[in-house]
Parts: sequence; C-alpha cells; structure tokens
Amino acid sequence: MGGTDDQRRMSQIPDHAPRTVSIENQMPEDLFEAMREFIRVHPQWDQYRLMQAALAGFLVQHGSHDRAVARHYLNGLFRREPAPVEHPPSRVVSDRIDPSS
Repeated sequence: MGGTDDQRRMSQIPDHAPRTVSIENQMPEDLFEAMREFIRVHPQWDQYRLMQAALAGFLVQHGSHDRAVARHYLNGLFRREPAPVEHPPSRVVSDRIDPSS
C-alpha cells in the first residue's frame, strides 16, 4: 500500500483539515494588479482561494491525477458563501377563541 503513514491517516479522516504551507512568491506587477481587481469585483474570493484554485487548476489541466488536487480545484471554484438564514415571518396569535373549536 503506497504513501506515508500520515497520508493514509489523512485519507481515513475526511473532515481533517489539510496541513498548510506558506509560500512567498514574486509575480509581475500587472498580474498582481489583475488579481487585486478580480478580488475587488468578486468579494467572495480572496488571494488564498484564488492562488489555490489557480495552482490546482494548472496541475489538473497538466495531467495531475491526485484526488486531493482535484478536490482543492473544485472546492476553490464552487465554494459558496453560506446563504443568510431566513426566518419565517412571525405569526400573530389572536386573543379570539374560535367558536368552531
């Protein structure tokens, strides 16, 4: 069975949050400005979600068959902010007694 003990344990615990690694990167200023504008126009996205979806998308499009990579790609694309909870309108209770009861 392939993989390290940590990989096997992680695959057995689906709700376990994946480990994260910080990455420092330099990018062309115009690409950075395009990213900032995209995030400004789409407030449900942030720089972390955008970079994760972009990297995972690149890997998937270039032949990665790792299910975790595909999951990150799809989660980045289709994650939705929770809808606000709508409460039903409050019902007014009448003081009247229904004579038919």
